[in-house]
Amino acid sequence: MTMRESNTKFMILCAMFAALAAVGAAISIPLPFSPVPVTFATLAIMLAGGLLGPKYGVISTCIYILLGAIGLPVFANFTGGIGILAGPTGGFIAGYPFIALLNGLLTPIAQKRSSGKALPLLVIFFYVASLVCYIPGIAWFMISTGNGFGSAMMMCFLPFIIGDILKAVVCGLMLRRLRSYKL
Repeated sequence: MTMRESNTKFMILCAMFAALAAVGAAISIPLPFSPVPVTFATLAIMLAGGLLGPKYGVISTCIYILLGAIGLPVFANFTGGIGILAGPTGGFIAGYPFIALLNGLLTPIAQKRSSGKALPLLVIFFYVASLVCYIPGIAWFMISTGNGFGSAMMMCFLPFIIGDILKAVVCGLMLRRLRSYKL
């Protein structure tokens, strides 16, 4: 396979993972006490980083964010536009490339372990990467809403811990299964 064919293949995969993130965002569960919904976009972004590596995982995530920024309804609840990025959830969306980057960098480390230890390590790495997304997310939430740190943690972090752990487990299982295919 030539370099050009390889790049073309990865760009197609980037577009597919951007579309998968949009589909994941469409699966949105609103929480009555938080403007931040539960979505499966983060699962798609975790997979993008783990399967495509750091470079193409970040590219696919940025494509997803750019599609939403120009107004396509790819964010939660079929929304899009700069207003969403400037709103309370914008910091979380801005943190998505960090999830893809970290998963892309950490997945090969976990996979070098013996098969019995690779899955737990993948799950830990994926969960840690999802936690990194909370740094810009909570900071921007506090700025955009005027909420303090404590209330931001109660609305934007604590209710999501179990779901993020479950997404990390699902992603680890999927990655272990999909990694055997040559991308």
